[in-house]
Parts: sequence; C-alpha cells; structure tokens
Amino acid sequence: MEVTRTFDILERMRQNFMSDDALAVKRNKKWDIFTSQEYLDNAYDFAYGLLALGYKKGEKIGTVSNNRPEWNIVDMGMSMAGLIHVPIYPTISDSEYEYILAHSEVKTLLISDKLLYKRLVPLADKVETIKNIYVFNDGIEGVKSWTEIRDLGTQNRDKYKEELETIKASIKSEDMVTIIYTSGTTGNAKGVMLSHNNLISNAISTSKIQPLVAGEKVLSFLPLCHVYERMLNYHFQYKGIKIYYAENMATIVDNLKEINPHGFSSVPRLLEKVFDKIIAKGKDLEGIKKRIFFWAVELGLRYELNSANGWFYEQKLKIARKLIFSKWQEALGGNVKVIISGGAALQPRLARVFRAAGINVQEGYGLTETSPVIAVNHTEYPNIKFGTVGPILEDVEVKIAEDGEILTKGPHIMLGYYKAPDLTAEVIDEDAWFHTGDIGIIEDGKYLKITDRKKEIFKLSSGKYVAPQAIENKCKESMFIENIMVIGENEKFASALVSPDFNHLHYWATKHKLHYRDNEELVRMPEVVKRYLTEMNDINKKLSDTEKIKRFKLVCSEWTPNTGELSPTLKLKRKFLYDKYDHLVKEIFQTAGSGNV
Repeated sequence: MEVTRTFDILERMRQNFMSDDALAVKRNKKWDIFTSQEYLDNAYDFAYGLLALGYKKGEKIGTVSNNRPEWNIVDMGMSMAGLIHVPIYPTISDSEYEYILAHSEVKTLLISDKLLYKRLVPLADKVETIKNIYVFNDGIEGVKSWTEIRDLGTQNRDKYKEELETIKASIKSEDMVTIIYTSGTTGNAKGVMLSHNNLISNAISTSKIQPLVAGEKVLSFLPLCHVYERMLNYHFQYKGIKIYYAENMATIVDNLKEINPHGFSSVPRLLEKVFDKIIAKGKDLEGIKKRIFFWAVELGLRYELNSANGWFYEQKLKIARKLIFSKWQEALGGNVKVIISGGAALQPRLARVFRAAGINVQEGYGLTETSPVIAVNHTEYPNIKFGTVGPILEDVEVKIAEDGEILTKGPHIMLGYYKAPDLTAEVIDEDAWFHTGDIGIIEDGKYLKITDRKKEIFKLSSGKYVAPQAIENKCKESMFIENIMVIGENEKFASALVSPDFNHLHYWATKHKLHYRDNEELVRMPEVVKRYLTEMNDINKKLSDTEKIKRFKLVCSEWTPNTGELSPTLKLKRKFLYDKYDHLVKEIFQTAGSGNV
C-alpha cells in the first residue's frame, strides 16, 4: 500500500510486519513489550476516545514525556483523528514551557510522570486553553491516566469507527500533523509546522539508504519530541524494524547488551564519549596488550574507503578487527550494523575509526524545518565520504548561494512557522528555497560539506573571518575538553571559553597528586592551566594563523541543557554563555594572564 500520511504506517504494519515485539521499553528493571496487534488496538482506541471526548480535527494536544511505546500510541491516535501533536522537551526551563504552552494553544497535556506533573500543573494553570492533564505512568493518586481516554475508546469502538474512517479519509498528505518547537539557541523557540508529507517523504527516502531490514531491532534513546528521532521512529516502523526504548541515558550500555540491537541513532557528542571511554580503558592496559590496542587504534584512524590504503593495510586491519575491534562490537551488543549520527558535526576521525572497527556510522544533516534530512552518507562506497554529510537525499534539491549559504527545496520543507508568517518569509524565499543558515560546499559535485553556521561566523578586527564550529570540533578531540566556545568578534585574535572534561581532569589530577577543594579551585591551579596550555598548543598546530586560540579561560562547571548553556540537542547557546561569562570574556581581551597560548 502507498504510505502518504503518518498513520498509514499502521496499515502497512498490519499487512506486512505483525510481530510479537513491535515496541518495547525498559522500566522497573524489566522490558515491557507491545505486540503489533496491541500497538494497533491501543492507537485506534485512543483515537476513538478522543472523538468520544469531543476533540475536533485541527485541535492541539501536547506531550511532555520520555521515550515509550505509549508516545507512539497517542501520536498515531491523534494523527488518525486529525489532531495536531505538539511534543515538548521534558528538560526545558519553566519560562520556555510557559511560552510554548501559551503560544501553541494546546487543549490537553499528556505528561510522563509525577515529577513533571507537579512541575507543569502550576504553569498549565496559567494557560487558558489547557482544559485537561493526563499522565502516562500509573498509580498517581488524583491524577487522570491516559488510559482513561483509551478505555473510553474501547467502550465506543462501534460508535466511532465510521466517523474515524471518515476523518482519516479527509486527511491529505499536505495537512499539518505536528508543531515542533525548535530548541533555539537565542530568543523564543519557533513552532515549526510539519505536514504528513514532510515527515513521510523523509522517512521513506532515508529508509532506502540504511541497511536494516524487517524483524531487526534498534535501541532508541534520543528524544522523540525532536524531529530527528521522530522521523527515524516512522522510518523504522515503515521498514518493519522493532523499536526498543532505553530505560534512560545512563543505562544505554546495559540496554545494548540486553537486546543486542542491529542499530541505533546518536548524536556526535555521545559517540565522542564512547570513543573516549574506549581510549581510557586502553590506557589502563599494560605491556603488549596496551601496544596492540593503540596499534589498532592508530591503524583505524588512518582508514580509507574502498581499500585505498592497499592490500597490506587491509591485512593488518583484519588482524586488528579480530584482536581489538571485535571487543568494541561486543560492547555495543555484538550485532550493530549501523549507527545513524545527526544533530551536529561528526569528527571525521570517529567516522574512520568506527568504520575500521566494522561499525558503519551514517552521518546526515538537516534541520527541524526540513523534516529533517537534507543529505546523508550511505553505508557503501562510493556514496560516502568522510568529513561530509554525504549525497543529497532523493527528491531533495540543494544549491549553494553566492555567500556560501546552503539553500534547499522539496517535499521536506516545512509549512512555515506557527503564527509567524514574517519569520517564515525570512527563511523561505519567493522561489520556495529554504535558507538553512548553514554555510557549506558541494565536494566532487556530489557530497555536501557543512563548514559553519552563517550567524556564528565572526570577523576579527583584522577583517579575517573565523568559523568557530570547525575549531570547536577540532578542540573537542582532546580528552581534556568536554565543551568549548570560540570567541573573538571584532577583536585582534580568536580565544575561547573551555569547559573541561572533569572526569578525565579529576583522573589526571589524582595521578599527579594534586589536592583541591572543588572544581573552581582545580581549574585555577597552575599545573592544570599549564596542562591545558600544552593541549591548546597541540591543537593550534592543526589550525591556520587566523583560527589559532591565542587565549582561553577554564570554567569550573560542566555545560548542560539543564543548566542552560546547551540546547536540548546539545548545541551551544552562545548568547547565554556570553552573558554568563561576561567577566571572563572581558578578562581575556583586556588582560594578559593565565591561558595565554
């Protein structure tokens, strides 16, 4: 059957992919499994329940939840009933919640647990449109459960079956199905209106590229409220792939070993952390084992596609895979065919070393406004190139503007920003080209390469331009650096604020017998500053004169979405960081002190 709307995936599942474990989630220390039939029945009953409660096509319902099968059930139920799903991050600030809830005009909220319920009720009380709040978790006294809607639907199947089918038939592929609020690194989040066709065209096009097949499993842990994981969620269901949701971010490694998935999606920062942990374990080895381990790593870092390194290299790689890289595979469950990476730039060295280890990393690129994928590396040569985001996706057009900005056109482009036609007109021009705000080039007439965000490139007082993201990614290859923001607009030179990798720094400090009260004292110690000077000097050797970090300041805290320095997708919130560390920025450019490179 032809799939043109999100809920068409359910009928495709019914016809082709019925299984005993379509969806699953780890909670309370056990896997809670939903069969395909349970998924279908629950989704339809939820839709019937919405109709029984009087919800009308076009009304909006918000969800604030972790990943779980119930998210899919209510998503499909809303979609079939013609309602607009507004998924919201569980980790944003109260002010962001207040803005999104009021701006979106949601009529009902579905919330995952008691803690979020207690936090959101006072905020929801301020929003006139919100009439009902339900929770997913059971057993919260005095709070309505989402199952009340589902059970009402079960009781009224016969009454609303015909009406639901009429509504489904009236829904066109170009109709809006969701409003996703961009995490935003500056200002209020924008509500991105996406249609069925936006998401489904992307899901189907990307499904032709990755190697997983029906009946295989993936582990999901990135938030479903983000367009990246949501589109992949549809993509996996379209292909008949079983989706297991991790218990939480801390249990990912355990969950991988429990279910032995064939793939998962990630963001580069998580892959960086995996690699750093692998290297740290290698450093704990001794003698010949340590030498063999780092021989294999160095070999992997020199990996080239299509056996370009020659026969002798490939023979050495076979040995490395047997002795060392097979253990990397085991740590990921033993079956991983592919890791899909998006949300930020992947360090080329990681793409190389993981592929050398027999683990394909498919790096892609896109935005919420593009549903999201614009380009993606395939798993097989020649449709892959390290350091790029791969070939342009099927049915997607891309061109590079005169100033280097990436423009794109096609079925993936959003309907617009909710209640903001002026902002929509700023990014979608009269010829229907969407202006991404990213700077890039097309290499070899085929592969898209992102060089930076247009708004983040700054000019030094010398007139030379600096693209901070590329420098930041290079710096984050260091095990000492968790995060970094390159600064220097209208100044004589580039500098940086550095958030250390405190796990590694604590280990290093203990090894060097340094005694400190807290992180604030630690980052000021001359020995620590000297070590970071060495690190920066090594990094600067790989940078041009304009890009070199001439001064830096170490900060005493980790940057996270919860503390405000990062967006929910782990991007730097530069304005927030400038405001928070205004005193350090002034010190960098007004004085010459510790941290001069």
